[in-house]
Amino acid sequence: MAYGPPPSPGQGQPGSAWQQPQQTPWQQPGNNAWQQSPQPQQQQHNAAWQQPQPQQGGGTVQIPGHYGPVSDDDKTWSLMAYVGQFLVGVIAPAIVYLGKARSPFVRRHAAQGLNMGIAATAVWIVGGLLSLAVEAFIWVPVLFTAAVMVFLVFAGRAANRGEFRRVPAVVAWPLLK
Repeated sequence: MAYGPPPSPGQGQPGSAWQQPQQTPWQQPGNNAWQQSPQPQQQQHNAAWQQPQPQQGGGTVQIPGHYGPVSDDDKTWSLMAYVGQFLVGVIAPAIVYLGKARSPFVRRHAAQGLNMGIAATAVWIVGGLLSLAVEAFIWVPVLFTAAVMVFLVFAGRAANRGEFRRVPAVVAWPLLK
């Protein structure tokens, strides 16, 4: 597919001419060799990541963790439940969970982010108290925080793609659903 010239400033309206394919003098329709080659047939694989087929009887299958189409606003708020923890800790997912979790997608991400924040806060409190007795225990909250940061990035990337990635229960204690 060859690209045509960029649209002029007045053609940004829906249904305008710039959305239609344009032919330039150096383009000849149907003369591209790559368009004439037969497309290989895609094979149907029954992989675990593919959507399951409805069973006999015409019933629908509910896919766990799938919420249907996710709006950009939902993706943004679910991402903020994770990214906000780098700035304000457990407060960011609490705000998302209590104030903006109208859809199940945002609620699930906010609950997981809040679980991670509560776990990190509890580990820092207990680790700080234990480090008063034995100084080597100060490394426990530091290492736990490093693990939380790694999983915050992975979960945030999945939220931004409109997916859900479960964080291990060791890092995100399952307190809220």
